[in-house]
Amino acid sequence: MSLRWWLRAPWDYVMMALGLLYWGVFGGLLTLIGGPLHLLLPRRKGERLGRFLLHQLFRKFVVYLRLSDLVRADLTALDKLEGIKHSFIAAPNHTSLWDVVFIIARLPSAVCVMKKQILHNIVLGGGARLAGYIANDGMSRMIRAATTSLEEGGQLLLFPEGTRTRPDARWINPLKGGCAIIAMRSQVPVYPIFIRSNTRFLQKGWPLWRRPVFPIHIQFDLGEPLVPMPGESSQEFTGRLEAAYEQELSKPHPLRRQIDALPD
Repeated sequence: MSLRWWLRAPWDYVMMALGLLYWGVFGGLLTLIGGPLHLLLPRRKGERLGRFLLHQLFRKFVVYLRLSDLVRADLTALDKLEGIKHSFIAAPNHTSLWDVVFIIARLPSAVCVMKKQILHNIVLGGGARLAGYIANDGMSRMIRAATTSLEEGGQLLLFPEGTRTRPDARWINPLKGGCAIIAMRSQVPVYPIFIRSNTRFLQKGWPLWRRPVFPIHIQFDLGEPLVPMPGESSQEFTGRLEAAYEQELSKPHPLRRQIDALPD
């Protein structure tokens, strides 16, 4: 490691600890109030409140990452999504645990499809349930809930890979079929979001406590929307979406993903 990496170590560890404290305090408070409100408020009113609170929680954390010089993230491409009034699916590749934080920080009304365990997490569970986020524990149930949300005018955040990109994957994991089925049932466009980073921090297998080289550089780019075509099967639509990721993420880029080993 370089001399600069060692000189930054005290600052980085303190900022990482403060970041974890942020989630422990404010995420815990949101769960504490979100759980009861989920039961007490009318569904639509509770969902609006939950999405607003999570948006603010994530947005302020992204500001913290920038001010602490832990992360330099280029999110300008996501601003185009804020002006879209109709329903759509935002479909990013899934590089690390915190991908959703950056995207929800720019999409205040998005409904996220997430693992069922997160809905019961002490840090995010209460807020996620209040916001009406959707568990991906059952394909049929998840598709029905996501389709209903889109028909009500919602904007869906869904990771087509289903989980974080494996360390040994070149660009992405093979895509699941849920995104295509939901898009075809709802007749909404799918906007691919291409995430690139200069690190594998918080990827599968990376311990939360292990310090990467800071500052981390992350870039978010927005692809052209894919619209279901008449007579197209879900497999064909999934193939088109997968080709869009492969074509974009394989382009020469300073942050282009490379296959490498997990850190020791």
